[in-house]
Amino acid sequence: MAQNDTPQNTLSQRIKELELMVQISRTLTSTLDLERLLKLIITMAAKLVSSEGASIILEDRQQGELVFRAVAGPKSKALVNIHVPIEGSIAGTVFKTQAPLIVQNTERDPRHYSAVDRNIQFDTQSILAVPMLFKQQTIGVLEAVNKLENRGFDQHDLQILSTLAAQAAIAIENARLVTELQDANTRLAELDRLKSNFIAIASHELRTPLTLILGYASFLRQEADEAASKKLDMVLQGATQLQRLIEDMVNLNHLETGSVELSWSEFDLRTLIQEAIERQQQFALARSLEIDISMPVAPLSVRADREKIDIVLNNLLNNAIKFTPPGGRIQVTMRPQTGAVAVSVIDTGIGIPADELAHIFERFHQVASHLTRREGGMGLGLPIAQGIIELHGGRIWAESVKGRGSRFTFTLPTVPHNEKDLKDV
Repeated sequence: MAQNDTPQNTLSQRIKELELMVQISRTLTSTLDLERLLKLIITMAAKLVSSEGASIILEDRQQGELVFRAVAGPKSKALVNIHVPIEGSIAGTVFKTQAPLIVQNTERDPRHYSAVDRNIQFDTQSILAVPMLFKQQTIGVLEAVNKLENRGFDQHDLQILSTLAAQAAIAIENARLVTELQDANTRLAELDRLKSNFIAIASHELRTPLTLILGYASFLRQEADEAASKKLDMVLQGATQLQRLIEDMVNLNHLETGSVELSWSEFDLRTLIQEAIERQQQFALARSLEIDISMPVAPLSVRADREKIDIVLNNLLNNAIKFTPPGGRIQVTMRPQTGAVAVSVIDTGIGIPADELAHIFERFHQVASHLTRREGGMGLGLPIAQGIIELHGGRIWAESVKGRGSRFTFTLPTVPHNEKDLKDV
């Protein structure tokens, strides 16, 4: 035993190593920056096993080789990104076998890939290499080269480096996943920006010719005979449907991007409901549907964006009319609550299956696709209604029994009486 290797010195050294491993473990689990993580690992590896240098060699799946990703020690900059073959190298042997390897004299080991040394003009004399395993898969190799003080690597060095490699593999994979997630989010954000730009440009370019079509078709219909009027009615119906789809896309895009500006005003909600029903009455009669209204006699004021709430009412009424068979009945109710008002649109239509009910407010979700295709629509009306109501501090939900109809209800805060009284003073 050497003079410095007394039991007391050895114990003291082991304690320092354990303390350092604990510190390294804490740092590894709290660091998600991959480059910083790799530098930390190789620096600690060289320090823990008292080697001239250390490196992390990861798999390049596209090339089918290993590549130096991080290096500490001499020639570190020259060594980064140099490839090493899996066949015919010490790192490749460790990578394939998932077993650690100590080579005390690289000149006598044919597995040593000396081309790297020649390339960077470095003399590798000894190597300690351990696999980096994640979920039983090798992701790379952690190497320490040239043990200091002319002493060879031993089993204790192997144990320390293997422990570090196990922790490092988990930290590297976590950092990789975070990086991939960040990259994916960046791509999604860019796609979302492109989508928003497309909707804005497309809606702008479509509105002008669509307005002309609607205007000329309406004018020609007044002058046309009965046969031509029917054809023009089909043109107007198609153009109106396209206009509604464009408005839906624009409204949803504004809600998603947070660019909706609410124009607040105080108004009697009963009046707005009556106006919305009057606009839909013609479509209801064409399908032999009856619309009933149940509302308080006294005015009920809300503070909201009148135009946006009108969109909600139109979407709910349009859905009720669209999916209620001829001869059915639609009921619109308004019930005062404490500090709020609840508005329900109830139909005797086809209803919604229980497994679909939780998804009906999702974008582009369509219940009974064959019916939706027959009736038209893109599945945007309900997400738009939900976004608008939530912006007003209310909520919206649906209740339904398949084959027996549906009830859609939304709430809005009402204007307190004392606030109205103050305004009247």
